Amino acid sequence: MAASVNETNDVTLAKPIRCIVKLGGAAITCKNELEKINEENLEIVSSQLRQTMISSDNVVSLDWSKRPGTSDISCNVDSFGDQLSFDANKFIVVHGAGSFGHFQASKSGVHKGGMDQPLVKAGFVATRISVTTLNLEIVRALAREGIPSIGMSPFSCGWSTSGRNIASADLPAVAKAIESGFIPVLHGDAVFDDIQGCTILSGDVIIRHLAEHLKPEYVVFLTDVFGVYDRPPTKPDAVLLKEIAVSEDGSWSVIKPTLQDMNKQVETTVAAHDTTGGMETKISEAAMIAKLGIDVYIVKAATSHSLWVLSGEVRGNVPDDWLGTVIRRVSR
Repeated sequence: MAASVNETNDVTLAKPIRCIVKLGGAAITCKNELEKINEENLEIVSSQLRQTMISSDNVVSLDWSKRPGTSDISCNVDSFGDQLSFDANKFIVVHGAGSFGHFQASKSGVHKGGMDQPLVKAGFVATRISVTTLNLEIVRALAREGIPSIGMSPFSCGWSTSGRNIASADLPAVAKAIESGFIPVLHGDAVFDDIQGCTILSGDVIIRHLAEHLKPEYVVFLTDVFGVYDRPPTKPDAVLLKEIAVSEDGSWSVIKPTLQDMNKQVETTVAAHDTTGGMETKISEAAMIAKLGIDVYIVKAATSHSLWVLSGEVRGNVPDDWLGTVIRRVSR
């Protein structure tokens, strides 16, 4: 049974979570090609998570599924022994939809509600088929790296909203999975909404809720660009914002670099099919996480810079040669 938001305050873990990692949809899928995974990026990201989160050099695949082009299932039970008793950091993965789900949700208007409309109901089904397909492939990619990943779709796990704000979330189930030695893999999903019937619950909103109640040491957003820019990074004069400070009242300002008229003057773009708010939502949710005293790092996936931040080496003083954006709370 899904726990109400108020009940999730009682969720405690024996050992703190090291981090929550957001796999941006644009980083792990080919966003301009419908339902196409960026296999290279996903493989590198999965490998980096194994290198930084699991203390084991011996990779034993946990994906025993039949792969395309193969005639059998590869599984050597004798190779396991005590392999799964490795010392793994506790962490959570949340991924976006990218080229999965957004098209279906946008075409049908699922994010606007109206479950009584045939098109919306059909879109709800189509959206969930698409996003859960991606979730399975991400779980499999992590499992092939020996990461004991478990897909936990929000709709199936009892997450719902009221006026597009989270109304219920079964965090005890997430905590149970973590305490049992698994790595939960959640994602943006179509969910029921008490007021408008249904909506899209974005991965960025899910991360903020998880961070608020499970208190990770830090949060990492892996994206398709090096961080937050003062304008769309495709523009030639775009400037990477290295550090953003969040005040206790939730307001934020750019600390590094120091540029005139930079405070909150950040242009954002949202793809026509993106029903979750794009970078604007990401910055807003990241600022709310940082307000809790949890540092947030936004960095390009599958790069040396993402490996650096996942390892925790960027925490504290950010090296000048690290490319990314850190968002943290400051007292004034």
